[in-house]
Amino acid sequence: MLGYRLLEKLRSAEDVETHLIMTRSAERTAWLEMGLRVNAFRELADHYHPVEEIGAAVASGSFVTHGMVVAPCSVHSMSAIAHGITDNLLTRAADVVLKERRRLILMVREMPLHLGHLRSMTALAEMGAVIAPPIPGFYGNPQTAMDLVDHCVDRVIDLLGIPNPGAKRWDGSSSR
Repeated sequence: MLGYRLLEKLRSAEDVETHLIMTRSAERTAWLEMGLRVNAFRELADHYHPVEEIGAAVASGSFVTHGMVVAPCSVHSMSAIAHGITDNLLTRAADVVLKERRRLILMVREMPLHLGHLRSMTALAEMGAVIAPPIPGFYGNPQTAMDLVDHCVDRVIDLLGIPNPGAKRWDGSSSR
């Protein structure tokens, strides 16, 4: 749901071009959790790259991007990125974003975390990545699960530095 909603919101943003990479695990998870196949995601993205397409433009530092979001990010992908294991397009593109000092945002959605996970997160943070677990804020008085998803996705759009006028913002007063 996180990646799908992010693509939906970015589709309506001005001057934003999206490139979609889905691992086989992501495709399976999308089907199990949402009943959606990869084509539903492809329709929202400007460009789609199979995870095996290691020669795609996004695998090169000469292809300038604003950044990259892995949403959601499995511990497997996070660990591979943290340790420079670039055996597919997702991990290669993330590695390129890090080496080019661009924004890499990982929406790691596992819990609980053991010390190995935390060390990988620390290594990524030291390399410049932003670890942004999808932990919603409840101060906006969410009414639906989608409100919780939107809170997390809106925060990621903020982290990318993309204008997001529809985001609910805390104004310093109680919403009750």
